[in-house]
Amino acid sequence: MQNSSQVTGKNPQISRWHMFETQDAINRAARDRILAAANEAIAARGRFNIVLAGGTTPKQVYELLRHAEADWSKWHVYHNDDRCLPADHVERNSLMARQVWLDHVTIPANQIHDIPAELGPVEGAKAYAETLKDVGDFDLVLLGLGEDGHTASLFPDHVWDDSVDAFPVFNSPKPPAERVSISARRLSQAREVIFLVTGAGKQEAVDNWRNGVAIPATAIKPQTGIDVYVFGVRLAAQAA
Repeated sequence: MQNSSQVTGKNPQISRWHMFETQDAINRAARDRILAAANEAIAARGRFNIVLAGGTTPKQVYELLRHAEADWSKWHVYHNDDRCLPADHVERNSLMARQVWLDHVTIPANQIHDIPAELGPVEGAKAYAETLKDVGDFDLVLLGLGEDGHTASLFPDHVWDDSVDAFPVFNSPKPPAERVSISARRLSQAREVIFLVTGAGKQEAVDNWRNGVAIPATAIKPQTGIDVYVFGVRLAAQAA
């Protein structure tokens, strides 16, 4: 694993980049860090608030977590975004997480907080904002990166509502057009943020990010900075 770090832009995002040699290595590193963060949070505050991402690499990490030992009774699970589809639709992030992990461990049902995106973008966002209002800082937020630089459902050339914890998304460039997303401000209200970035298709987005281009991922700015776990993407020298 190779590491690098950078500080970019006005009101800067602090980022630490970690490059892995295999998919298995990045998956296991993410699993191990999640479990360590959980232990730290539970020891300090008696609970662990984690925000999940959708996508192939997170799915592989969740499959590893399914077989891990943890104090699941103290875990509180949220999602960074979801699609406005029926709750049992195969493309729902919440369904994926339940099928490969959450339904197989003993996290209490009332501590798994799916986004009710089946209500539609407006009502789903209102309901999830209500869910989040008393949560406080997240302990760990997992995020991915799209080929266009989007993260969660924060898309380029879209207006994001940072006045709320969760907001409706319309006209998504990726189907389905309607979604619900946690806002960039609320995702930044976290003790730790990890981006999982894999695949050569992300190369342009990573290059733009490291060269100071304001892609959506750069809007996530927790005070502690972010960690970016990378596999299958080259990390060129950073722009000055």
